[in-house]
Amino acid sequence: MTKTEFLEKLRIELSSGVSPQVLQENLSYYSQYIDDEMRKGRSEKEIMDELGDPWILAKTIVDAQGEEQIEDVIYDSDGKTYRSSQTEEESNIHIWNLDSWWKKLLLILVVACVIVVIFAIVSGIVSLIAPVVIPVLVIILLVRMIKRRW
Repeated sequence: MTKTEFLEKLRIELSSGVSPQVLQENLSYYSQYIDDEMRKGRSEKEIMDELGDPWILAKTIVDAQGEEQIEDVIYDSDGKTYRSSQTEEESNIHIWNLDSWWKKLLLILVVACVIVVIFAIVSGIVSLIAPVVIPVLVIILLVRMIKRRW
């Protein structure tokens, strides 16, 4: 089998199972892979033997695409159901609304804790700097008072 035959069979097998974008990405990838390997000195037959049957490769790609789809059942206001397909990346989006009292209380506690931590950090920095800054300010004040008298 040649590179052209391999890519044509792969295109035919993938065309019914994946989106046109995924189809083009895979065809480009395998075309580039074959070219790169041939530049390294490998024969076309060797590369085709390594890749195997395009049908098996296409089946693997289609199956992998299918696993990335997550199907959710969603209920509308009439009580009817419909399905919504989302990719795995889209399903990681979570909306956290404040529809119950404990969520509101948790938000208030988190905000209060953040304020306390910020106050503790600022007061800690002030308590470290104060022993140095206060004497310096007193000295500056005394020097200014003495200069006014002269």
